[in-house]
Amino acid sequence: MGKGARRKGPGKGPKTGKRKVRDVFVARPFEGLAAEPELIALREFVPSATAPLPLKDAGDRTVTLASVLPVAAAAMVRGETGEILLGMQVQTRSSDVSRDLGRALRWALDAEPGQVLSVPDTTSEPQPGERLQDLLDPDAELEVELHSDFGWWLQDDAQATGEVAMSLERANAAIMPTERVRQGAYWTLTGEKAHLRWVWPADENKLLQALARLSAAGELSLGEGSRYAGSFRAHGLLVPVWDLDAEAHAREWSEPAEQLGARLDAALKSLDDEPLNAAERRARDGLIGRQLTLR
Repeated sequence: MGKGARRKGPGKGPKTGKRKVRDVFVARPFEGLAAEPELIALREFVPSATAPLPLKDAGDRTVTLASVLPVAAAAMVRGETGEILLGMQVQTRSSDVSRDLGRALRWALDAEPGQVLSVPDTTSEPQPGERLQDLLDPDAELEVELHSDFGWWLQDDAQATGEVAMSLERANAAIMPTERVRQGAYWTLTGEKAHLRWVWPADENKLLQALARLSAAGELSLGEGSRYAGSFRAHGLLVPVWDLDAEAHAREWSEPAEQLGARLDAALKSLDDEPLNAAERRARDGLIGRQLTLR
């Protein structure tokens, strides 16, 4: 044995243990789904809403997507009916939100009535067929139903008790009036201010250029009583935000939003043939300065 060499002692074999799962961040987890804008809205800023989940194959089970469940649970199965509720706003997440939701749904399909999944599985090795893209009809949109409180957590006039009762009280106290204006676009009243948050399923850079084109032309507002406030990124998409006259009802912004949507669609198409001019590039630089990122 050469100088400096050491003899291995008894039991000193190679290290063993649980293999670390490589967690690769997915920037746009709902890409490829027609429901992408609504999924992001329910995940990030819609307070109380439900929607039937358009699964490829759920058999005779009723599966409902929910903005948030009691105690921010990942999933639950109603004891009375066996209905599955899948929560969007949860306590923890991995680097792939779509996989988290797929795993929670798989758990619920095998669970017994009355069971609750507090947090999704975020540590197991990724497996084929686990993501929402594998489980949902990719062309189906969500039929979102908004609620003024969280009373839908309970069924058949049941009374909340314990932790659920406390969670229900806190959730109802924090809820803000919210209305759906169109796909991915939600009006919210926050005290003395109102806002429109609009999830657009378009490439971020292209959408930013289209917004800049409208801004340079003075066509970026929703009309009198509105002001473009900026945008934030959420799950790979850009979400423009407008400040609105709080005295106006949500339905009063439906037609202006439709008109703005048509202008924005036209601006997006025009980018293929006409790049931004100097004024539009300056407008784009100004819009970039008003961006945030949500993950």
